[in-house]
Parts: sequence; C-alpha cells; structure tokens
Amino acid sequence: MDCTNCALTIRMYLEKQGMKNVKVNFGTGDVAFDIVDTNKEGQLAKGIHDLGYTVKDEDHAQGHSHDDIRTPFLHTHLQRFWFCLPFTLVLMLHMLPGVHIHWLMNPWVQLGLTVPVFIVGMSFFGKSAWKSLRNGFPNMNVLVAVGAAAAFIYSLYGTLTNQAADYMFYETTATIITLVFLGNYLEEASVHSTQKALNKLARSQKVIANMIAFDDEHKEQIFAVENNTLHVGDLVLIKSGEQVPMDCKILWGDVHVNEAIITGESSPVHKKAKDVLIGGSIISDGTVKAQVTAVGKDTVLSGIINLVKQAQGEKPPVQQMADKISAIFVPVVLGIAAFTFIGNWIYLKEFTPALMRSIAVLVIACPCAMGLATPAAIAVGLGRGARNGILFRNATSLELFKDIKQVVFDKTGTLTTGNFVVSDLEFGVMQESEFKKVVFSLEKYSNHPIAKAIINEWKTKDEIRWKKIEEVKGVGMKAEDMEGNNYLAGSFKIVEGLTKDDTHNVYILKNGVLLGWVDVIDEIRPESRSVVDYLHTKGIKTILLSGDRYAKTKSLGMQLGIDEIIAEQSPEQKLQKIAELTATVPTVMVGDGINDAPALAKATVGISMSDASQIAMQSAQVVLMNHGLKNLPTALGLGRHTYITIKQNLFWAFAYNIVAIPVAAFGLLTPTFGALVMGLSDVVLAINSVRLFVKKVD
Repeated sequence: MDCTNCALTIRMYLEKQGMKNVKVNFGTGDVAFDIVDTNKEGQLAKGIHDLGYTVKDEDHAQGHSHDDIRTPFLHTHLQRFWFCLPFTLVLMLHMLPGVHIHWLMNPWVQLGLTVPVFIVGMSFFGKSAWKSLRNGFPNMNVLVAVGAAAAFIYSLYGTLTNQAADYMFYETTATIITLVFLGNYLEEASVHSTQKALNKLARSQKVIANMIAFDDEHKEQIFAVENNTLHVGDLVLIKSGEQVPMDCKILWGDVHVNEAIITGESSPVHKKAKDVLIGGSIISDGTVKAQVTAVGKDTVLSGIINLVKQAQGEKPPVQQMADKISAIFVPVVLGIAAFTFIGNWIYLKEFTPALMRSIAVLVIACPCAMGLATPAAIAVGLGRGARNGILFRNATSLELFKDIKQVVFDKTGTLTTGNFVVSDLEFGVMQESEFKKVVFSLEKYSNHPIAKAIINEWKTKDEIRWKKIEEVKGVGMKAEDMEGNNYLAGSFKIVEGLTKDDTHNVYILKNGVLLGWVDVIDEIRPESRSVVDYLHTKGIKTILLSGDRYAKTKSLGMQLGIDEIIAEQSPEQKLQKIAELTATVPTVMVGDGINDAPALAKATVGISMSDASQIAMQSAQVVLMNHGLKNLPTALGLGRHTYITIKQNLFWAFAYNIVAIPVAAFGLLTPTFGALVMGLSDVVLAINSVRLFVKKVD
C-alpha cells in the first residue's frame, strides 16, 4: 500500500462487498474481516487485484517462499531515490552561485536529464494516481503526479516552441520526484520503526529445534530441524541457552525459563515435568525433553502477534474524523491549487509564477500525515504493551483509558495470589480422616480456587461415589450419596439458621446438620498495595468487589487502603453492580478473566489477569499476562500517553496543512522546498510516536 488512503480504499471496498469488522493495517499490510460466504474469497481477491493491489498467499505472507518471488528493478523508494539523485544534482548545478556550465543551459540537455527521472516518477506516482482515481478515492500521489507533470509539460512546451528561456523548469520536475521518493522512504522506515516490538516477537517464531527420533534399535537420535516443520506430538530436546521452538509440555527434566518475550518479566521461572513451556521463551538453566503441544497459528506467541495485529487494524473514534477529512482532502487540494493558479494569474498577470505557486500547493499538501497520526502511535503503544506482558485486544481501549475515574478489583486471584492453603478445620464428632474424605469428595468437582487448594492437600483414593452431584453458582457443592444422604459444601449462606459464626470459609452439612468447617488463607500479592497507592495519586477511586464474606473483604480492603468495599455479591450481583458503576463514571474492572468474564465485558475497560497460555480464552479488552498486577499502572499510563501522542500527531497533521498550503499559495516557497517539507512531515509524526517506546508512562 502506497499510503494510508490505500488502506481506506481497501476497507471501503470490502465493506461495500458486505464484509463485517474490516481491519486494514497499513503498517504491516495485514487485512482481517468476517466473511459469511467462503465461496466469495476468490471474488474478493480478484476485486482487490482490480483495485491495483496483490493479495499474498499464506506462504508468502508467512515469509516461507520468497525465493521464487522476483523483485522488479527499482522496486523500493530508496532505490528510486538513488537512481534519480544523480540526474537531479546535475540539473541543480546551474542554480549554485558562481557555477556557470554553458552546455547545461541547453534545454535539450535538461530534457534528456529529466526524462529518466520523469519516467521512473510517473511509473510509480502516475500509476498509483491513476489507480486511485479509477477507484474513486484519490490519494496523495495524484497531487505529486499532477505537480510534476505540470512542470514537465510546461518546460517541454517551451523547449518545443523555442521559448526555453521563459519556460525552463525541468529541475522543478526532477526535484519534486526525487525528494518525494526520499520522503516516502523516510516515512516507510519510520512506520517500520513503529512495528519493531511486533517484529521482534515475529522473529522469535523462527528457530532451529533439536528433534528426538528413534532408530530401528529404539535408540535416541537428535536431528536439527526448522521449528516450522515440527508437528504436535513430536519430541524435542531443549538445552540451556536455547529458545523453546514451539509450545511444549515437559516430559523429563527441570529448568529455569526466561519468559520475558511473552510476559515482560525477566526473572527466570522454574518449570518441571508436566509444566508447559511457551514457544519463544529462553531456557536460562537446565535441560529438558518435551513434547510439542501446539504449532504454527495455535501457539501462544502466534496468538499474541495476531491479537496485536488485529488491534492495530482497528480505528478508534479519534481517527474516524481524520479519515473522513483524508477521504476528501485530495479533491479539496486540487481545487485550492486551481484557485491559486487562477487567483495569482489574475493578480500577478503572469502565467509562470502562478503555475509555480499552484504546483507548490500540490506538492506541499500531505493527506498521509492525517492518516498516519493514529496508526503510528497505536502501533508503538500496542508493541510496547506486548513487550511488557500487556495485551490490548482493541485500539479503542487505549483511547478509553484517558477518562477512567475508578478501578474495581476482584479479590481472589487479583489482589491476592489465589494460592490457598488450609489453615484450620473443625469436624465435630466425626473422625478427622472421615471428615476430610467427605470434603475432598465434594470439592473434587468444584472449580473454585479454595476447593482446588483443599483437594491438593487432602488428596485420597478412598472417596465417596455420589449418586448425583452439582455445583450451585454462588452457593457451593450439592451432592447425594447412594444411601440418599444429602451433603452441602459452601459459604455461610448454607448455615445461616444453624450458627452465627460467619468467620469460616467452607461449611459442611449432612442432611441439614452441620458437620464442621474449613478455613483457608490467601496470600496478598506484594505489589497490591503499591498499585492501589499509585491509583490514589492519580485521583482514581478504588473499589473492592467480592463474593466473599464482608468481614474478610473489609479486612483486606483496609490493609490495602481501598476506598470502597462491596462484599457478598453473587456473579449476577457483580454484573449489576459493574453496570451501575459504569453508568455513572468510566470504570475499569480488574478480574481473573474467566470467572469474571460478564463483569469484565460490562465495564468501560475490562482487564483480566491470566496465565499466558490462556490468552485465547479471555474476553477482556486488556490482558495482564502471568497475573501481572504490577503492570496495571503501565497499562493505564500507556493508554493515556498513547492517546496524548495521537492528539499531538493529529494537531501536527492539521496544523501543518493549514499553515503550509497558504504559504505555498502566496509564493513564499518554491515547489522544490515544498516537496522536501512534505516528505519530512510524516517523519515528524513517526518520531513523535516512537518516543512512546522510551517515554515514562507510569
């Protein structure tokens, strides 16, 4: 795609064909959309080809089969610039003070020097301009092509009619084309720099793996293979210092793994047999044999890259106005150029300066700046987030962060680690072993973190075989044994009429009689207090929303200094409460991502804390990988500063065009200088966006 208007052209075409959720990423060339009728794929590819673009097949897109692709001569902006530069420099020699080369003043010599530059320029700008006009969506290259062609044709007319002294502006044609090629190269390089975090992730996908195979004597043989040839079920040997080739499960050995490429956390994580290794992470110490569990698009790393690419393709509300202006910008500038020409011709009563001023208007105008303002900032914001273990599922959430006034925290697994241990128990007249067997047999079928902690500690093979068992949401486990006895395991709600002691975690009932209770303790995350304090320094209200008992929830809230405590809420009540809070002020909800999915979806911005391997299961707009609560300030700050950068970029894009076009129209700069300034205008945006990589945001 030549410029951001190309991305708009493709998006409008696909939407016209009935495609939904169309996302076109100018920076990476990726296009994503929802398709109803898969039979239309070929038709859509042909339609996009008719617009003047090529749809790469999957192999080419993944970079596997580039050997058979022949790149044409002068296929990059940098190559075109270097080709045109010598001709342009020679043409400019006579403009240097004290330099008088007689033969260079010959119009036919100047024509000969200009023709190669003009042909190369028109083969790109002219072709692109015609393509965009044919599609009904004129791009920036229309302005460049018209400006360069006008100067060339005007000079050619003077040469052919022997009036060269008054009509010689070949150097204007050459400098416009050469400098715009330079500007396009700088823009391309700048846009590419905004993708560096994503490219780093992508490069981590390609590595050599040590595959384990067995010969006819059942002896292990190690083969070095490319990781993209691995299949699910293959065995691999991974040694210290090597990169994990694909998502694997450890069969033998234990290691320390650096998962910084995925989570942003550089401290090595200890992994042993049956643990999962994420493709792209680095083994810092140890050796393992592992079995491949996912390859290609199914790996965690691919999932992250695809999420970031999709988010980059989205248009937040702030960009939509800029896109509308970009859509009509080129026709408006053509109109202004025509008005400039006519007005100056009438006022100055001279044709030549009027033409030069109108050409200056054409080449200095820059619709790309408006189109690039948002994508450049978003690409850097999303890339920095991914590098630090923060995944933004859509670009809109970046913009929404600017208005956040309160943050709601879930308790278990969010402010606490969720790693429970049994701290106390009471079993009345029963034997302790019998009581533990009942509790284990009930909690075995629950997904609650407390239940998992109990069954891990009290594991037994001598369990009760239930006639039926079910988990009642917001209450607990309900079961009936073969003799018809009814059992309940749950919170204080199930024993409210039997005892006033509401300080315990799990109560056990048999046929309506209290058998005993179990207490567990949950460790507070060490970073919880500092995160809450940070939010208070930013004037953001904090709320603790939990289904746990009020006394325990309040105790945690007071330890952390949280502003408001809301406890004893069922999942339905949580959802209702989040809806009420969001209706009053913009609200962030931070939860575990799966149990809190409805509440997270209801909040202005839902942030889930998740293990990296579960990203595909998340419905929240933002995911803090590997339960990285400490990254919450960075996520909030990154969202806010990305929006600030977008506003700065848009201000520059509009201010540049509002100032530059009148300056050119009044003859205060030449077309040559206008072409140089236009080429650099996009670079300013990219540099401002790239600052986000190093800017302090939290």
